[in-house]
Parts: sequence; structure tokens; C-alpha cells
Amino acid sequence: MFKRIIKRTFDILISMTMILLLSPILLIVYIMVRLKLGSPAIFRQERPGRHGRIFTMYKFRSMTDERDVKGELLSDEVRLTGFGKLLRKTSLDELPELFNILKGDMSFIGPRPLLVRYLNRYNEEQARRHEVRPGLTGWAQINGRNAISWEEKFKLDIWYVDNWNLWLDLKIFILTFIKVFKREGISSADHATMKEFMGSEK
Repeated sequence: MFKRIIKRTFDILISMTMILLLSPILLIVYIMVRLKLGSPAIFRQERPGRHGRIFTMYKFRSMTDERDVKGELLSDEVRLTGFGKLLRKTSLDELPELFNILKGDMSFIGPRPLLVRYLNRYNEEQARRHEVRPGLTGWAQINGRNAISWEEKFKLDIWYVDNWNLWLDLKIFILTFIKVFKREGISSADHATMKEFMGSEK
């Protein structure tokens, strides 16, 4: 319990500090997104948090709203522009999640919050990733991110849940900056973004 209080205190203090320090960058990215990708600049989407509680996650949008003649959105590969790829490679698109951390929806470190529709696709073991707050970064992110399979990613998430401690969080926090600098694991091997999780074979 005491460790969790320290973790939450760290989340509040660091997110507040980063929001203040990075406010000029947040403003510049906001304006650039509006100009290059359109409005709204902030992408909002419901995601499941701790214990599966649904919250609204904020990100800078990295795709256009281009549609086909039937009015359906084009593929991620088409809508993800060069500017959008830059936002993802530098993780600038994730900066608005600092407000989710401050609110308590998320933590700096934890399994990444995925789509709500995945909830009924997890097996019992995979669903354990929701025993902790989702994170801005996590054990899976520094061990492959989108370049590894869903099954590998979930195994890493559960390992984190079972082995969590403050020193592990500090290690992940530091290694995340190294990974972002090296731009590793942004995309899967054959897809612009991570393919949709359809469930694991029984």
C-alpha cells in the first residue's frame, strides 16, 4: 500500500512538472497538428483502465480523416502521413496523456491502455494486465513495443504486474528515454501500426 502511495505521488508531481515545463512544446505541436492534420488536434478515445474502468485517453492525432468513395476511413498506412510518423517516432503524440496521469486514469509506468473492444478477447491470464493502472510506457514498450507479437506483449505485461516495484519503474522510466532516442519498435514488421488483436488461440 505504501509503495502505491509513493508511485501515485510520483505520478502527480512529475506530470505537473512536465506539463508546466513542456507547455511551449505542447502548444507548438497542437498548432502544427491543426495545420497539417486538421481539427480536432487532440484525439480522444475510450480505453479501459485499472479493473477495466473506462476512461477517455488523450493524444495528439497522427492520422488524417481521409475516406474512400463509400465514406469509410482509408487504411492506417494511407492516413499516417510523414508528419504523423514523426510524432510517433518521437512519442510527441503521447504528451497529452500527461493529463490522464495527473487525473489518475493512468500512471507513468504500466501496461499500455488498449482498445475497449479487446476486453472480451483476453483470456483469463491476459486480463490480469488490468490489475494495475495503465501506463504511458511499460515493460513491453522497452522490450519491443510494436515490433513484438500480442502474445509476447501480454506476457511482458503480466510479468510486470507480478514483479512490480519502485526500482523496476525507475528502470523502465530511464530505458524509455533511451528507446525513444533510438526510435526502436515504433511499428510492427509488416504494418504501419500494430495489427488489431483478435484474441489468442485456446
